[in-house]
Amino acid sequence: MITSTKAIVLHQVKYAETSIIVTLYTEAFGRQSYIVNSIRSAKSKQKMGLLQPLFQLEIEAYHKPGRGVQRIKEFRADYVYQSVPFDVTKRSVSFFLAEVMFKVLRSEESDNEAFIFIQDSLQFFDQMAHGAANFHLWFIVNLLKYLGLQPNNNFNENYRWFDMKNGRFLLTRPLLPQTPDAESSWLLSVLFSHSLETLHQLELNGKQRTRLLELLLEYYAIHLEHIGKINSLDILKELFY
Repeated sequence: MITSTKAIVLHQVKYAETSIIVTLYTEAFGRQSYIVNSIRSAKSKQKMGLLQPLFQLEIEAYHKPGRGVQRIKEFRADYVYQSVPFDVTKRSVSFFLAEVMFKVLRSEESDNEAFIFIQDSLQFFDQMAHGAANFHLWFIVNLLKYLGLQPNNNFNENYRWFDMKNGRFLLTRPLLPQTPDAESSWLLSVLFSHSLETLHQLELNGKQRTRLLELLLEYYAIHLEHIGKINSLDILKELFY
């Protein structure tokens, strides 16, 4: 059956001489892998450019439930990025976020709220003139909501220690070795409180940004054992830190 759906590119690998297998996060079917035939041939170079990390597509595909790899019939741009492909910082962030989502978005069921969150956030990121250096931090925090792992921002003058295991602030410092220090716990609470619209007001230096990213990835690793190493992390650190 041929179906149409919006989709966001997460990952691709070469397949045979001229084809690829691309992993997409789709509005209709969640995470899916698709064969795209002859896309690496000379005459298809322009369309190959649409399969970069986090590009947003409208696809027509032969979809059969339970099949490991589906087949794409046609695809086109659904949203054309204005800055992400041409801005070194934003492009690096997009590679990082695509890798994170490739590792953590596992469900092959539709989650319309998650898809809209990802789609709209990335479009906002594309249009950001200020605050883009902190977007990846905000995004991976808020993605946790759709993974059922959203932290509780109950920080106050008494509840000052962030519990990495239970995702909330405590009266006393937890005994876990990954427990953030007092400053890092406070920074987490500040980050948790920001919206996309106020993100440009978040002022972080390189050391703080590094520490927050390390803590957030540690939080993911505690709760999602399959996340593994993020290979694009080193490039991101070179840019921001």
